[in-house]
Amino acid sequence: RRLGVTRSRAAVGTSADNAAAEAFNATLKRETLQGAHHWPDTRTARLAVFRWITRYNTRRRHSRLGHTSPIDYEKTTGSLTAAA
Repeated sequence: RRLGVTRSRAAVGTSADNAAAEAFNATLKRETLQGAHHWPDTRTARLAVFRWITRYNTRRRHSRLGHTSPIDYEKTTGSLTAAA
């Protein structure tokens, strides 16, 4: 609440909201956090995650968008769909 984030409130037993969040978090972990990444401090780690999220929302290809990046999708359709 203090960050101004509103939780989604799906019906009890509906997993669609959780599935999208779990898929996003799994991709973030796989592409950014796993492996040989060692950051000297929290600030550097946060910057790496911020850069990844920026790439994810602009240049990374998404199957949901026909395997195009959000920017290319916007150019061809004229509207940007939130990928994350």
